[in-house]
This record gives sequence, C-alpha cells and structure tokens, in this order.
Amino acid sequence: MTSLNFPKTGHGRDSILLFPTSCFQSKPFLPSSKGYRYSSGLIVRTQTLIYASSLSNGRTKIKGPREIQFVAKEDKLRDPQTSGDAIRQRFLDFYAARGHKVLPSASLVPDDPTVLLTIAGMLQFKPIFLGKVPREVPSAATSQKCIRTNDIENVGRTSRHQTFFEMLGNFSFGDYFKKEAIKWAWELSTSEYGLPADRLWISVYEDDDETFALWHDELGIPKERIKRLGEDDNFWTSGVTGPCGPCSELYYDFHPERGTSDVDLGDDTRFIEFYNLVFMQYNKKDDGSLEPLKQKNIDTGLGLERMARILQKVPNNYETDLIFPILEKAAELANVSYALADDSTKTKLKIIGDHMRAVVYLISDGVNPSNIGRGYVVRRLIRRVVRTGRLLGVKGDGMGDLQGAFLPILAKKVIELSTNIDADVKTRSSRILEELRREELRFVLTLERGEKLLEQMLADALLNIQGTETAPCLSGKDAFILYDTYGFPVEITKEVAEERGISIDMNSFDIEMEKQRQLSQAAHDTVKLAVENGANHAEDIPDTEFLGYNTLHSKAVVEGLLVNGSPVAQVSKGGEVEILLNRTPFYAESGGQIGDNGFLYMMEAENGQKAIVEIKDVQKSMGNIFVHKGTITEGTIEVGREVEAAVDANLRQRAKVHHTATHLLQSALKRVIGQETSQAGSMVAFDRLRFDFNFHRSLQDKELEEIEGLINQWIGDGTILETKVMSLTDAKGAGAVAMFGEKYGEQVRVVEVPGVSMELCGGTHVSNTAEIRGFKIISEQGIASGIRRIEAVAGDAFIEYVLTRDNYMKQLCSTLKVKAEEVTGRVDGLLEELRLTRNEVSAARAKAAIYKASTLASRAFTIGTSKSIRLLVEFMDDIDADSLKSAAEYLVDSLKDPAAVVLGSCPGEGKVSLVVALTPGVVNLGIKAGEVIKPLAKSCGGGGGGRPNFAQAGGRKPENLLGALEEAREQLKNLLEK
Repeated sequence: MTSLNFPKTGHGRDSILLFPTSCFQSKPFLPSSKGYRYSSGLIVRTQTLIYASSLSNGRTKIKGPREIQFVAKEDKLRDPQTSGDAIRQRFLDFYAARGHKVLPSASLVPDDPTVLLTIAGMLQFKPIFLGKVPREVPSAATSQKCIRTNDIENVGRTSRHQTFFEMLGNFSFGDYFKKEAIKWAWELSTSEYGLPADRLWISVYEDDDETFALWHDELGIPKERIKRLGEDDNFWTSGVTGPCGPCSELYYDFHPERGTSDVDLGDDTRFIEFYNLVFMQYNKKDDGSLEPLKQKNIDTGLGLERMARILQKVPNNYETDLIFPILEKAAELANVSYALADDSTKTKLKIIGDHMRAVVYLISDGVNPSNIGRGYVVRRLIRRVVRTGRLLGVKGDGMGDLQGAFLPILAKKVIELSTNIDADVKTRSSRILEELRREELRFVLTLERGEKLLEQMLADALLNIQGTETAPCLSGKDAFILYDTYGFPVEITKEVAEERGISIDMNSFDIEMEKQRQLSQAAHDTVKLAVENGANHAEDIPDTEFLGYNTLHSKAVVEGLLVNGSPVAQVSKGGEVEILLNRTPFYAESGGQIGDNGFLYMMEAENGQKAIVEIKDVQKSMGNIFVHKGTITEGTIEVGREVEAAVDANLRQRAKVHHTATHLLQSALKRVIGQETSQAGSMVAFDRLRFDFNFHRSLQDKELEEIEGLINQWIGDGTILETKVMSLTDAKGAGAVAMFGEKYGEQVRVVEVPGVSMELCGGTHVSNTAEIRGFKIISEQGIASGIRRIEAVAGDAFIEYVLTRDNYMKQLCSTLKVKAEEVTGRVDGLLEELRLTRNEVSAARAKAAIYKASTLASRAFTIGTSKSIRLLVEFMDDIDADSLKSAAEYLVDSLKDPAAVVLGSCPGEGKVSLVVALTPGVVNLGIKAGEVIKPLAKSCGGGGGGRPNFAQAGGRKPENLLGALEEAREQLKNLLEK
C-alpha cells in the first residue's frame, strides 16, 4: 500500500479525509475544522479522488479504489519577496532609485468625461501627455487601481481576465525614451524579479527597427525570440487623432520546451504578456498622417497579478495571494473545497473573488449601485456575485443566518488585503459593508421571483420553436422586464440563456432600455487623448496668475480672445467672448464653487472708457488657464490691451459664506451620523449650497436640528479661519480632509476652522465664522442608492430665506385669521373637514351610480345554451371610477348568478373608466375578467387588470369607448353561447 507523507498536525488517529492524487505545491496542508486545508496560494491539481486516513505518526495511508504510486512532499514556504505586496513595492523602489517620483493611485472615478472608470495607469497623466498642463516631475512610477468590464464574460474562464486589477507603471514626460525604458524593463524583469532570460519573449511593431535593434544589439535577445507584429497588436493610438506610437511587449514562456518555430505569442496556454512599453512619439493628424511630437513620452504598464502568477508559480491570476484568500472565504461559505472542486465550481469562485475586489474599491471611491453609468457597473457586478453565490449553494450569510447577507463577509477579506493597495478602504469599511448588505438583501427580495420568471420565459422560448428549424430566442421585451422589474442585469439574463442554448434579441432590448443602456455602456475601454479646438492657440498662453485670495481688483493684460472656440484679435459690442488674461482676481469654478461674476474695463490712453465686458462665468482650461466668459456691453476689446478686472464683491461674499458653511456642514454630519460618512459631491453657489454625502437612510428631524444647531453654534463662536500652504503628505498627516473628486499637487492649500474642520481646499472662504451670520437646511433627500443630498442657505441667502418664509406665514395667518402658533391646528381642522366632505361626496356619487345602475338592470339579456346567463354591457356617462365599481358590484348582485357585467364611462376630458364583473358561474366556464378587459382597455388607449371575477382599467381615448363596448358585448356573447 502506497503512503502519502504529510507534516504532523496533532490530529487524532484514523480521521477520514479526501485528497486528490497529485502533488501539492508551495505549502503543506494546515489543519482546519473540516480536516486539512491549504493556506492562501497553495494549489492542488485535482485528479482521481481517493480516501485516506491520517495516522498518528503523520503518515497517511491510501484507502481508495486503487493504489496511486506517488509521495506528496512538504515544500518550503513561499519566498516573501514574491508576495503581491512585495512585487508592488519592489517595482516602485526600482524606479524610485532611477529618479522616478512615486505617486499614489488615482481614484477609480476619473476626472475625465471621455472615460467611465479608470482603466489604465496613464489616465491621471493624460493632461500632461496632451500638453495641457506642465509636468511637475520629469518621470513617475505608480501602482494604479483599474477597472475594465468589457471582457467580463471571460472572468474566471481564462487564466488572466479580471475586472479589477493593479497596473504598475513607469512614465516619462520628455525625460527619457526608448533606450532607457527598454533597458530598465529588462533589468527589472531579469535582475530584480529574477525571471530566467531564456523564458522571455519580446514583441515589437513591424516597422520599428530602432526598438528591434535595442532589444537584439544592446541587450542580446536572440532574433528568434523577438517577434514583429502589426498595427493591431503593437501600435498604440488614443483615438482617431492625438498622441500615438509603437509599443513593445514582454512575454513569459511557461513551456520553453515547445521550441521557437511557429510560435504564436497569443497562445494563452504557453505565454502571458506581463509588461507593455508604449513609445508615445507621434501625433496623428486629421488626415491620418503622423508628425513627431515635440516631447516624446513613455507610458508603460506591468500587470501586478500577472507578475504574481509567474513568480508564485500558480496556474492563473486568481490563485495568487492577491485574490486567492477571497476565493477561500467564498469556498468556505459555500461549503466546498477549491482544491477538490470541478472546473465549473472553480470558475464561479473566481468570478466571486474578482468581482468582490471590484465592488469594494468602487464603493470606497464613492460609486454606489444604481441603474445608470458607474452605478450600473457596481450593481451589475454585485448581482452577478449574489447569483453566483446562490448557484454555489450559499444560503443567507453562509454562516447560519438565512436572512443575512454574505457579501459583507467576503468584503471583510478584501478590506483586510487592501492595506498596501489603498489605505482609505479600511477607514471607509463601515460604509462599504453596509452598502453591500443593503444591495444584496434588496436584490434577494426579487431574485427568486425573477429566476422563476426567467425559467418560464426560457421554457417558452424552447417550446415556441418545436417542430421548426428556428434557433430559440428570448425577446428583448422579456429581457427588459427582468431588468426593470426584477433587477436582473441583461448580462446575467444573457449568461443564463446561453447556458440553455438560447439567444436574446438585443436590438429590441436596446430600444426598451433607451437612455439607461446608452449611459451604462458609454466610454468603457478607451482613453481618448484627442486635442480639442483651440489647443494650439492655448499652447502659447501661460497659466493664469490668480490674485483673488487677497484682492477683488487688479490690472491685467488680455492674452487671448475666443469666439465659438476660435481665436480672434478683437470683439465688439454685443459679442459673446471668452477672455484669457495673464492674471486675474476672478475665481474659476473648481472644488464645487462656481466662478465669480464681475466686469472687465478697457481704458483709453487718456483714461477714457473704451470697452466694458460683463463676466458671467469663469472656468479653468488646459490645466490652470482661466477662461472668463462674458458679453461686450460697450466698445471693442482687443488682444494685448490692459484691462481693469473687478469682481462683484457681493456675489463673492455669498460664495465665501456658502463655501465655509459647506465645511462646517461636513464636520457636523460626521459628528451627528458618524465619521464614516464622506462627501460625494458639492456645489457652492451665490444663492445656496448643496452637499452630497454617503449615507444609507434619510436623516431624522432631530438629527437635522442637531446639525443646524452645531453649525449655528460654530458661527456664533466667531472663530478665525486659518489658511496654510503645505506639502500634501504633511496635510494628510495633520488630518486634513480631501475634497471629493479633486486632484492635488505636491503643495496644497489647507483651510482650517480650528477645533471644527480642516480640509484641503482651493476655494474662497470667510475670515471669521461670524461672517456667515446664520445657517438653515432647506431640504434633505436621496438622489441615488446610498447617496443623500442636503441643500442649505447661509449669510444673505439665509436672511432672504427667513424673511420670505416669514411673509408667507403672515399671509397665511391673515387668510386663516389666526396667530402663527395656531396655524397648524387650524390647518389640521380644515383638512379633517375636507376629508369628511369628500367622503360625503363620494358616498353620494356611489348612491347616484347605483340608482342609475338599477334603471339599467332591465336591459340585461339572457344568452347561452340554456338562456340562463344574464349579460349587461352599458355606457354610464361621466361616472368616476369608484362609483363605476360600486355600480358593477350592485348589478352583479342584482342579476344573480350566472351573470356578466361590463360598464364604461368618461369621468373627465381624455379619460376612460372600465369595469368587468363576473359571477362565479361565469368564471367556472373559464372566462376571466382580466382577459375580457385587456382588449377593451387597449382599444381605449389604456390598460388594467384584476381578479378572475373583477377587473378595472383606464384609458385615454374616450372617442373609442362606445365601439369598444360593442366589441366586448359581441366577444362575451360568442364566449357564453359556446
């Protein structure tokens, strides 16, 4: 009998276990509640299963159906230098030692309208590559969180596709180019990470002889391991126009024994691309021609999970220590073993592991589930995890609570692994877990019903093609019903349908979806770097010097004028214009605060007035160029002339008051409802402020009162604000809160209300909280799942609000002839009187309808084989729907069983009311009220339904009512005579 050698674990004699018949890699088995389990990253290749019993001496004897001749030996523990965290840090340290500035990952929510989510490491540097903003450092290195969902159907099915991944990148902004990028990529791969040189293959663009020579002549890569590929594979473009260039990729060879002839680098069973070097050296023009860029750049991407797979010697990205602990936890909740699972089960576990990473980081970055845009991506991924978990057998939370949720349990594992990816995830954990719990439980409520309906729809689709050669197809309308009513993302419906060999009519589904689908699919996987109109003009214009923190008036020189985006030399009276100045006191919209209003004055040499421009908005463009948008009200303004810029002081003060009040509001919210709440957007206007924040429920009146009380107390304290400029690191270390959606440089401005608030903010603020004067919340509401919005007023807007409401109250008191404190009681009394009056009117209408119905009863005629069924179909003028119902009930009782009554009326202009009432005797004949009323309602431009014996409907085409009633009469006659 062959024995298996395992380490001693202290388990008792003869405990029965299942083991696969292949060797274990990397780590020994560790004891667990279900026998032996492997620790994170241990991979077991499943073959024939055998029974085994552990013996007290640590050896395990085969008891299975056949003898297997092998010994599983304990390997050394994995080198800590190959952990995912170590690989990331080694990359960043490598490039830091070569002069690169290590920068943090940008948010998954990009500051770029052309892209839905952050899909590449270079995205945060797009303005630099476009030349819109000057470089702050010559070169940089990052580890960027990324999301891509365009290949979601491949997740778990291939070894490398993921929705969430980390892209390690080194970037040069005109600092170095091909030679250094290639040399360092090779040095990193072979010296730092220790990859065998003879296992690395290189691809280059087919016409890029320079790159080929660098790899072959400089680094000695054999020609047979350098492949020239075409434009589709190895020439990067950002769009129809814009920066572009050849690229070179590094591949790892898992099977060098297959030789070098007829090699296909796209063979996933042999190769994996792990490092891509983009040489951004051209600008593609409108005619398709290429011109050299003035500044040649380097953009690279090394897949962290891919490198971890190579170094950790595991068969796919999911079984690295970056993802595998999540798979283990999912397997535990599903009560399965990943090692012993079949391929289908492993695929489901991989889907869960990948998607959980994506949703945790998306929610952390402020994206909450919804039916549009980024929110749809989150909802789709969450619901795919929930359904996949159910297919694996996870019930409730997977730990005994059948009413619980299992996503938060998995999320805790993701959060545990997040420390070196994004430290903010742990601070936001409470919100992440609560959002996942709510979304899962909300989906589960409709999931079972939706699954049953989908099963029926698929069965019907198969039934409909029996006896034909037509392929089964689920209608787009049915798919939309599942999406709209039951919350099934169409991708899940499609996935389930395809498992049964059924397609979906996506064209008709897209028609049903309209805007929602368009928004959810917009800008998935392309980073567009096209240069906008006017960019060339702006290249020669320096950044605008902002003077507005210290003054509202200044002289400036007109650097440029734009009309409809095109540069002009002058603009005359009545013209709409965009003005670029060398310096300005005008604040440009940013950080949620709207731009200043005011005037520009251009004077004659003799100090006579030459031109006046009324400024209505100021925006930032091309990095830090202020664009003053306005109308010429007098004279002509010209490029190169000096102007006097004057900000509207009253409006600026209103903006300052609301901006500081917004900071106080965020602090008050954190104190009242919890520190985990965070900003999700804001607007600071002249007449009000708006603040969006993450929270799962509406705020109670007492909470709103407490928030208002705190803010007004801080206002009354008359605290002097402190503004400092410091390094970003120091600011965060001091506890400064970052504004949602804002990007920061090395030096940041910190606005502090001592003891109350400290935020990174470039906006304008009051110097003392007493300037705010007063604060009032005017509304609190939900705007999306997990997102609440508060609108409020402060300063002059607060005074205006209070005075307006006071005037309303005075008018109300005058009308009701009561004091202010008596208004509520008086209104309650009037409402009660109105309710009683309405009830009396309704009762009178019902009596009138019943009386009229009694006069119609004699018009009923008998039909059927025995002439015993009474049928009455009548038009009842303008009787309302409730009264029509009362009349139908009276007639059914009066006519006695068996009887059928159909009534219609026109209760108002463009309105139709319909009722069908049937006695049990008629229902027993197989006739249902709902089936009778549907065609009747459709003829009248409406719809409705009800019980088998009683149905109601409405419509919008009274002109069709009489004809529809006649059709109903004939329909019932035919049915009843049978």
